Amino acid sequence: MAKYAKIAAAVGVAGTAGAFAMSGDKAHARSQFATYGGQFLFPASSNFPDLSKHNNWMAKVLTPEMYTKMRSKTTPMGWTLDGCIQTGVDNPGHPFIMTVGCVAGDEESFEVFADFFDKIIDERHGGYKPWDKHPTDLDYTKIKGGCFDEKYVLSSRVRTGRSIRGLSLPPACSRAERREVERVVTDALGHLQGEFKGRYYPLGNMTDDEQNKLIEDGFLFDKPVSPLLLASGMARDWPDARGIWHNDAKTFLVWINEEDHTRLISMQKGGNISQVFQRFCKGLNLVEQEIRKKGWEYMWNEHLGYVLTCPSNLGTGMRAGVHIKIPLLSKDPRFDAFLGAMKLQKRGTGGVDTAAVGGTFDISNSDRLGKSEVELMQLLIDGIERMCQMEKELEKGKSIDRLLPPSVVDTAKKNKRW
Repeated sequence: MAKYAKIAAAVGVAGTAGAFAMSGDKAHARSQFATYGGQFLFPASSNFPDLSKHNNWMAKVLTPEMYTKMRSKTTPMGWTLDGCIQTGVDNPGHPFIMTVGCVAGDEESFEVFADFFDKIIDERHGGYKPWDKHPTDLDYTKIKGGCFDEKYVLSSRVRTGRSIRGLSLPPACSRAERREVERVVTDALGHLQGEFKGRYYPLGNMTDDEQNKLIEDGFLFDKPVSPLLLASGMARDWPDARGIWHNDAKTFLVWINEEDHTRLISMQKGGNISQVFQRFCKGLNLVEQEIRKKGWEYMWNEHLGYVLTCPSNLGTGMRAGVHIKIPLLSKDPRFDAFLGAMKLQKRGTGGVDTAAVGGTFDISNSDRLGKSEVELMQLLIDGIERMCQMEKELEKGKSIDRLLPPSVVDTAKKNKRW
């Protein structure tokens, strides 16, 4: 500790040795929280990250004044502002999407660092204010339509995340907390019956045959390779307490301790996303009921809805999507504008970093927060139905102007793009 005393003396900080030392799983999250005698060794201006070449929401929102105000704060579980922003500091930008650039370490992060997260949420979710309330609605009987022509819609999927209240989120959790998540969730899943009866596969105990089969089925998640996830601290101790559960029919899956405590997924081949959503809602409710029986509950509040690791997934945390083959429509110069107007987003079928192959795209809802699960599902259904109609019209050599939102047609004419 003598060298810390010398540093403290050099920068004019008095105090006792020992406050500088950190230990345990959360030391990584407090690497910038260097103190001596309870005081910072260096002023905030010396520790403010260089964000001059960054292009993410964190870099656009964080100011030196904000950093100075909040850098000494910690959540009750010991998470810091520096822990929140590290992934955005280490990853200046993304070639395809505007990344968020920050994560929460626990549920209280959104309260302790509210001045920061409120601005991030406002920017990322298109004007969602601190006083807004998020609606939750899992009544699948309200859905209209949702059984698409399978010539175009190849598969359907709905997923979301859930976090166990009282335990740190994956960027900050200890090994013990991660194992507790696994215990709580697998215990709940073990009580499911009927179409939801299934089996859990721990990543660390998986046989080669089991692994190959899960890869073949497209179920397996592996150790994160994305710099965004690695810099967040989510891959620590891999694969300890990580695993995959699925029902016997392989239509309802739960990932444990990947990017969130849990990722719950309903999926099947073909275009009947209404059926997929029904199973999704039923499964979510059943799992939550079993968790509550043991005295646990999910992170949820009326402002943010369901609380997850990344601010982009707050609210419903839901991404409902289909793999749709639209080679003609996707070549129309107004396609991206149509998706934006319909509140939809596109990806390659291999994920966010992949290109579309053969005119086949993964199309999903772009919003997560401020609209309920039922509202988002209906937006997707209406958009996909219209896309199928447009592809059919283009196959016949006809115009699709009447099927495009008026704003898209007007903008295209104004810009003379067609």
